[in-house]
Amino acid sequence: MARTFAIGDIHGDLAALDALLARLPALGGEDTLIFLGDYVDRGPDSRGVIERVRRLAADGPARVVALRGNHEDRWIACHAEPDVAFLLPPGNGCANMYLSFAGRPALGEGGALDKDDFLRLLQVSAWLPADVVAWMDGLPLWHEDEHALYVHAGVEGEGTDWKHPRDSARTPLLWMREPAFYKGYQGKTLVFGHSPVVGLPTDHLGRLARLFDDPGDVWTRGDLIGVDTGCGKGGFLSAVELPAMKVYESR
Repeated sequence: MARTFAIGDIHGDLAALDALLARLPALGGEDTLIFLGDYVDRGPDSRGVIERVRRLAADGPARVVALRGNHEDRWIACHAEPDVAFLLPPGNGCANMYLSFAGRPALGEGGALDKDDFLRLLQVSAWLPADVVAWMDGLPLWHEDEHALYVHAGVEGEGTDWKHPRDSARTPLLWMREPAFYKGYQGKTLVFGHSPVVGLPTDHLGRLARLFDDPGDVWTRGDLIGVDTGCGKGGFLSAVELPAMKVYESR
């Protein structure tokens, strides 16, 4: 049976991506690697992550599907018109994205850009290559195969009524963080990133299960699988293999 390996948010951590890829089984032409978006920002090598994903897509042997994340979506917009509300907050990690494309080391904890680099960061079209922006702009917002649906963040809906990604509004696909989604989604198995698993609800677990649950592990609840295990922001990178439901980690 064809296998699908869904990989969570990487956020500029090329070392974690390489470690995870090395732990996957040998892949063939019938297999699919699905990246759930957010390749960039925060970690030290956003440029390297993009190059690795693009090379995997070109070289095979597995099919590669790379989805768009909310961070790629914002960089596309900022290439046309810089948005200081996205570019400046340290938590977004945009400074390290800029430094990666400048071929320079990432900022250390608590570090900041000097004035010249700060002004250069805001001139996105001057340093972010047009071919990278075009690649980001061509990334789909969702994917479906025989095993599951795959999105960056979530889908539109409420209660137990949730839309197929093709019918969903765009914003939930990229930005969903509503508790109702995590607690109420029903339908075809759906794999998502975007929301770190440490913040996802655990009330569906019994008392004993919560006692032994590692909040940093891949998260499952009913028909949902969350795979953002904090890579690039103090965690690690995870992938889930379907239909076997086997988990692989970079740690």
